[in-house]
Amino acid sequence: MKNVFDQTDVSELVSRINNLNSESTNLWGRMSVGQMMAHCNVAYDMTYTDQYPKPTGFKKFMIKLIAKKMVVGPKPYKRNIRTAPEFLITDERDFESEKQKLVAHLEKTQQLGAGHFQNKESHAFGPLTSQEWNVLFYKHLDHHLQQFNV
Repeated sequence: MKNVFDQTDVSELVSRINNLNSESTNLWGRMSVGQMMAHCNVAYDMTYTDQYPKPTGFKKFMIKLIAKKMVVGPKPYKRNIRTAPEFLITDERDFESEKQKLVAHLEKTQQLGAGHFQNKESHAFGPLTSQEWNVLFYKHLDHHLQQFNV
């Protein structure tokens, strides 16, 4: 798996993103390319902002029990799997602004580096290792870039 903390790998991701345009079509699923970018930005917004309330109690327990292994484990996502409600993007989004935001998130993550993320508390899963953070970020973005054939 590529590394979101490595400048070369982030440059490759940005290049893949730059191969998209507002007319890019998906190979599966229902999201437009702008919605996909907004969807991918949610993971970073949860990491860098307080925009989304953190799950608590039983909900947090169930997320850690059921979703954590799938999200931070090495097994690739299947096509058309359900997503958490916070990640559902149903309104149309501006491709260029979502793209710029996503690239900025990638660059910020790479610049902060693995050390910043070691044992950093995630939105829903508790503390994660830097490797788990890498899987969380890279696997999700790669899945959706493949969805749009880049």
